[in-house]
Amino acid sequence: MAERCDTAAVLGAGVMGAGIAAHFAGAGIRTHLLDIVPPDLKGDELKDPRARNRFAENGIAGALKAKPAAFYDPDAARLITPGNFDDHLDRLGECDLIVEAVVERMDIKKSLFSKVAKVIKPDAIIASNTSGLSIAEIGEDLPEDVQKRLLVMHFFNPVRYMRLLEIVAGPKTDPAVVARVARIGEDLGKGIVYGKDTPNFVANRIGIYGIMHVIHTMIADGYSIEEVDKIVGKPMGRPSSAAFRTADLVGIDTFLHVAKHCYDSLPDDEERDTFLMPDWVNKLVASGRTGQKAKAGFYKKEGKEIKVLDPETLEYREQEKIRIDSLGAAKKVEDVRARLKLLVNADDRAGQFAWKVTSKSLAYAARRLGEIADDIVNIDRAMRWGFNWELGPFEVWDAIGVPESVERMTKDGTDVPKWVLDMLANGQTSFYSGTESDKKYFDVATGKPVSMPRDPQHIHLAALHEDKKNIVKENPGAAMVDLGDGCLCLEVHTKMNTIDADVVSMLGDALDEAEKNFDALVIANDGDHFGAGANLMLVVTAAKQGQWDQIDQMVSDLQRNLQRVRYSSVPVVTAPFQFTFGGGAEIAMAGDATQAHAETYIGLVEVGAGLLPAGTGCLRMVERWTGESGKVETAPLLPFLAEGFTNIATARVATGAEDARKYRYLRPTDGISLNRDHLLYHAKQRALGMARAGYRPPRPQVFRAGGEDMAKTMNIQIWGMVEAGWATEHDGLIARKVAHVLCGGTVAEGTMLDEQAYLDLEREAFVSLCGEEKSVARMESLLMTGKPLRN
Repeated sequence: MAERCDTAAVLGAGVMGAGIAAHFAGAGIRTHLLDIVPPDLKGDELKDPRARNRFAENGIAGALKAKPAAFYDPDAARLITPGNFDDHLDRLGECDLIVEAVVERMDIKKSLFSKVAKVIKPDAIIASNTSGLSIAEIGEDLPEDVQKRLLVMHFFNPVRYMRLLEIVAGPKTDPAVVARVARIGEDLGKGIVYGKDTPNFVANRIGIYGIMHVIHTMIADGYSIEEVDKIVGKPMGRPSSAAFRTADLVGIDTFLHVAKHCYDSLPDDEERDTFLMPDWVNKLVASGRTGQKAKAGFYKKEGKEIKVLDPETLEYREQEKIRIDSLGAAKKVEDVRARLKLLVNADDRAGQFAWKVTSKSLAYAARRLGEIADDIVNIDRAMRWGFNWELGPFEVWDAIGVPESVERMTKDGTDVPKWVLDMLANGQTSFYSGTESDKKYFDVATGKPVSMPRDPQHIHLAALHEDKKNIVKENPGAAMVDLGDGCLCLEVHTKMNTIDADVVSMLGDALDEAEKNFDALVIANDGDHFGAGANLMLVVTAAKQGQWDQIDQMVSDLQRNLQRVRYSSVPVVTAPFQFTFGGGAEIAMAGDATQAHAETYIGLVEVGAGLLPAGTGCLRMVERWTGESGKVETAPLLPFLAEGFTNIATARVATGAEDARKYRYLRPTDGISLNRDHLLYHAKQRALGMARAGYRPPRPQVFRAGGEDMAKTMNIQIWGMVEAGWATEHDGLIARKVAHVLCGGTVAEGTMLDEQAYLDLEREAFVSLCGEEKSVARMESLLMTGKPLRN
C-alpha cells in the first residue's frame, strides 16, 4: 500500500466533490476530478473534450468562485485535472487515493465502484464520501481484495473549514488501511472520528436528532424561532447560528433529506418519530424556500431587515426582542461550562427550554454508545468538529454535573441508559477525569477511566504547565515554557492574547533567557487566536489623560523588543493562527521565520482603531515590499510602497496563510501547517533546524526612501478617495500619515534610511493620532461594541 498520497481522484464534481478536490490540491496533491459526460451533448460536442468534461470543469470553476474560498490559493487549481467517467477512468490507475462523491443513491454508487475496481492499482485506497449509506452494502459485490481497501471518508462542507473527517470501516477493511487514511486525514488538517456503519454515522445522527428535538419542543411549548435561536446558540456553547439559522446555511432541503434518511433507516430507534419533519417545514421546502441559497428559509432578508418565519402562517414578520433574565446572566459568563450550568438550572423560559433539549440530547447520545461509535471521545469530537459545539455531549454532561442531572432526568422520566447509572453506582461521577497531561475518559467496555491516546506531534502547552519544572518564568500576561530539546516558547495568555506591558516585558525576558540558556525560541500559544493586537484600554486611558510620554514609551518598548526578536543571536520562529491582527501581526512578522496555520487571518488593522502600525509594522511593510528592489537605484519604488500602503490604509486582512504571502505578511520561505494541533511541533522543529544548521542573525537593513514627493503622489489618491465618498476625512488623515511614514518622512527620493528612522516615524505618527478625538472615539467603539466606527 502507498505510504504517501501524491495523486488522488475525486469522482463527482458537485459542490462536495469539487470542495474535496480543492482541498486536496491545496495540500499539494495532484487530483483528477471526474464526473459523467453531460447527457445533453449533440453533434460536434460529442467529440469535444471540453464539452465532455463540462461537469468537472464547472466544478472547478464553482470552487474558484466559492465563498468562503474553497482553495487556500486559487493557483492550486492547476493541480486539478478535469475529466469524465467514460474517457478517463483509466487515470485512476495512477492514484493512491480515490474518493467517490456522487449522488446519494446506492445503485449509482455500486455501479461506479464496480468500474473503479477494474482500473485501480493494487495498493490504492478507495473511499466513499457518503453521508450515511452503508459502506458494507456499497462494497458487497466488489472483489475481496478491493473490499479490504474500501471505507468511508465523510468530509463535512465546506471542506476547507470544517475540521471533521468521519472514517467508517467496512466489514472487511484492513485496519492498516484505516490507520493510513487517518494519517492522510491528519495531514489534510482534519480531526478524525471513527464511526460505525450505521445511518448518518456519528455527527449527523446526534446533531440532526438535536435540531429535530428543538423544532418539536418549540412547537409543543409555544416558543418562537428567534427565541429558540437566542437560547440554543452561544449561551449553550453552540455557534451563533444556533438551530434555525444553521439549517438555513446548510439548506433546509438537505436537512430534511438527512432527517428523512434517519427515519427511513432506523426502524428500531426508540426515538424514531423525532426525525419526522413537521408538515410546516415540508411545505416551506415545497415552496422553494430552502434557506440562504434561496434567499428565504426560516429567515428572510428584506432590505436591511432580517425577518423571521411564523410557522403557523408561513409568512415573515419582524423579529421580537428577546429579553430573558437567564440569557442576560449567561452572556456575562465567559466560561462555557459555568454558562451552561447556569442556563439549564435557571427557572425561566430560557432555562426550561435549555434543560429540556439538553437533557434529551445527552440521554440520546449516551444510548447510541456502541451503536454509532465505540467510545464517548469520538461522539464528543464529532459534535465539536462537525457542528462546531464548544463541548461535546459528554463534556456538556460533566459541565452541568452528572449525578445531579441524572437525578433530575430520572424525575422527568427521561430514559438514562444503564451504563451511565452503573458508572455512578460505582463511584465514578464524571465522564472525563485526570489532568491535561494524562486525560482519561470513562470506557464502557472496561467500566473504568482509561487514558486518551496522545498525538506525538501535538505539543499541548496546558499539559506542560502542569509540571512547574517546565515553566521558566511567568507573569499575568505571558509565560516562558521549556519545550525540551533546547527550545523555549514564549506563550501569551491575556484575553484574546492582546499585547500589554506584561507581554512586552516577558518578550524581552524570553529573549534574554533564550540567548543565555537555549538554542531557539518559538512564540506561540494555545488560545483561540494568536493575537488580537494591542490592549486598547491602556491606550485610550493614557490618551484621555494626555499621557503622551507614557504612550511613546509603550510603543518604544514594543519596538525595541520586536527588533530584538528580529536580530536575536538565536533563531526565533513565530506560529500564528486564526486572528493575527495589529500588534499580533507585528509579532508574527518579527521572527526569523514563521510557521503559520493554514487558517491564519493576518493583517495590520490599526486604522480601524484610528491608529497606524507602530510596533515595527510600517517598517516591516517597507522591508518586505522594497527591501530587495530598493537596493537597485533604477527600480521604481512607488508600485511596491503602494502595496504596503494599501495593506495598512485599507486594513487588508489575508483570508488564510497562502493569501498572506500575496500581501507579504508571510514570506515565500515561511511554512504553513494544515493541522492546527501540529503547528507548535512544526514551529519547534523549524526553529531547532535553523539553530543546528549554523544560524547567524541577519544584518540590519538600510532602505532607499520614497521621499516626500512620493508621499504627495499617494496623497492625491487619498484626496480622490475622500472626495468620492469612499473614505472619511479622518480616514484621509490616517492614510496621509501612513504615506508619510512609508515614504521615509520629509526626505528626498533615494535617501538611504536605516530601520530606526522608520521606527521613529511610525511611533511619532501613532502618538499624534492618539491625540485625535476621532481616533479615541474609534478605539472606544471597538472596546464597547467590538465593531469599528467610521467617523
